[in-house]
Amino acid sequence: MVPLEPGLHWATGLALVLTVTVSLQIMGFFSKADKFQVEGRTVLLTGGSYGMGKELAKLLSERGAHIILVARNLNKLQIALDYAKAAAKNPSTQRFHIISADVSIESENARVLAEATTWNRGTTPEIVWANAGSSVPGLFIETSLETMRKQMDLNYWAAAYLAQHTLKAWLYPTTPYQPRGKDAKSEGPRHFIITSSAVAFVNVAGYGPYGPAKTALRGLLDTLRSEVHLYNGARRSTTGTKQTPAPFDINIQGIYPGNISSPGHVEEDKTKHEVTKILEETDPIQTEVEAARSAIKGLDNGNYMTGTNWLGELMRISMLGGSPKNSIIKDTIGQWLTSIVWLFIGPDLESKVWGWGKKNGMPELTENKQ
Repeated sequence: MVPLEPGLHWATGLALVLTVTVSLQIMGFFSKADKFQVEGRTVLLTGGSYGMGKELAKLLSERGAHIILVARNLNKLQIALDYAKAAAKNPSTQRFHIISADVSIESENARVLAEATTWNRGTTPEIVWANAGSSVPGLFIETSLETMRKQMDLNYWAAAYLAQHTLKAWLYPTTPYQPRGKDAKSEGPRHFIITSSAVAFVNVAGYGPYGPAKTALRGLLDTLRSEVHLYNGARRSTTGTKQTPAPFDINIQGIYPGNISSPGHVEEDKTKHEVTKILEETDPIQTEVEAARSAIKGLDNGNYMTGTNWLGELMRISMLGGSPKNSIIKDTIGQWLTSIVWLFIGPDLESKVWGWGKKNGMPELTENKQ
């Protein structure tokens, strides 16, 4: 056996410590104060009829939130609604509603938000979670342009449409906000949350139709987080304008799940290329409940970006760049460590793809396969 260089011993040990620390944090250790208050507030959740979305609705209901679920299939929506309703913290006061819509269409997002606001007694929901999405994996050149567009429509544009309509409603409502006295108490913060994917941090072979859309969501999240600082700052301004600012701050947050054992994952495997399965064979797979709990825990901690498992968190840390850090110490040290680890992981991933091609030869082109 070839001995490791001393530096690699340190890197391996430190990487192990970081992995354990990240895992403990995901499980709830080192928790900060609860920064995601939902009791008595209304949550609009797209993609809420099955999978992680269905479990998110239940967890939010357990915390006392009013729930509005959005998806296309009414039967699945009703089942998910009953599932969430049965877990209500305050059954006599909590309210539940479903809306059938195709959120990949811009006008449907406008309709959803308008209906949700009317149902919510004229107030735009305080928490809006763009969770809708699905993956159709496959090799890039074997995927039809129609499938590519549909993947972008659902996995990127659905969230972008909802974000624009929601932020406009919060910041520039039809009935303008009235000036408030200096001693007036601020309302609780609004939360706009987007479910992206861990593939947004590292795209690999076989996710050509899906990965770019999820990566685009990461860019959208960074943009929105930067832009809402303008409006949050305007609340503290002493310069008067014709537009009264909203009486609350807005938080932008992203969730980055990995593989989840859900009906969606079963569908993914139907078109997933063998080389993609090889790349993912050692990846952790979470249950729908585990992923949902990790997502909520990240929001409780006030995290801007939350990977729902240890691998997703390591990927997040290694790809932060200029994105805001959840923990200055952990993320800074983690970036240094993972930059060393990626010296080995990167070539390993590439060698597996190269090795598959060498072993199996040039694949026949199957156009419009997905």
